[in-house]
Amino acid sequence: MKTISRIYSAVLFLFLYAPIFVLIVFSFNNSTTMSRSVWSGFSFKWYAQLMQDGMLLNALRNTLVIAVIAAVVSTVLGTAAAIGINGMNKWMKRMVMNVTNLPMVNPEIVTGVSLMLLFVFFAKGMGNVSLGMFSLILAHITFCLPYVILSVMPKLRQMDSHLYEAAQDLGCSPVLAFFKVVLPEIMPGIVTGMIMAFTLSIDDFVISYFTSGTTQTLPIFIYSMTRKRISPEINALSTLLFGTIMALLIIVNLRQSKDKKAEENLIEEA
Repeated sequence: MKTISRIYSAVLFLFLYAPIFVLIVFSFNNSTTMSRSVWSGFSFKWYAQLMQDGMLLNALRNTLVIAVIAAVVSTVLGTAAAIGINGMNKWMKRMVMNVTNLPMVNPEIVTGVSLMLLFVFFAKGMGNVSLGMFSLILAHITFCLPYVILSVMPKLRQMDSHLYEAAQDLGCSPVLAFFKVVLPEIMPGIVTGMIMAFTLSIDDFVISYFTSGTTQTLPIFIYSMTRKRISPEINALSTLLFGTIMALLIIVNLRQSKDKKAEENLIEEA
C-alpha cells in the first residue's frame, strides 16, 4: 500500500511539474524562433535577448509595480478589515464574510467587465481620462483584498481574544498592544495573504485585459504575442519568475519553521 501511495504521489507531481520543467529546459535551448520545440544545444542567448527587449521589460516592470502596490495596499486594508470583521457578532460576521467571499467565486470576466464600466464612468466624469496604470492598480487591489481577509481570519480565530485586553491591563496603550500582541500572532496569515496577493496580481490576465487601457502587463503582452508567434524569450522570463517565486516561498517557509521551532523550545523550557 505504501509503495502504491509513493508511485501515485510521484505520478501526480510529475503531471503537475512536467510542463514547468520542460519550459525551464527549453529556456536554455540554442534554437531559432521557428524551431522552439527542437533541442539544438545549451545556450543563454534567450536570457541575453530578454535583457535587450525593451517592450517586454517594460511590461514586466508594469506587472511588478502593480503587483507590489496591490499586494501591500490589499494586505493593509485586508488586515484591518479582518480585525474589524472578527470583532462583529456571529450573524453580522457571517453576512460580511459571505459578501467578502463573493468576488472569489464570481467569474473573472464578470468582475473585469464591471470594473471596466465603473472606471470608464468615472473617467468620463473627470474629462475622458484614459484607463491605465491607476485603474489597473485599483482593479488588482479589489480582487486581491478578499484573499488577504481569508488568510488573516483563521489566525484571528486561533488567537486568544483576551490577550489584547490583558496587554492593556498591564499598561500598554491600544496601539502598542496591537503591535506588540495582536500583530505578531496574526503575522503568518498576513505574510501568506501578501504572497498570495502578489502571485495573483502577477498572474492575472482577464481583469487586467479589461481595465488596462493603454498600459500593458506581462500576461497581456504574452497574449498579444500569441497572435504571431511566442518568442523563447518568454521561456527565459517565465523561468526567472518561477525561480523568484520559489525562492520567496522557501524563505517564508524556513522562517515560519524557525519561528515554530523557537516557540516549541520556549514551551519546553517553560
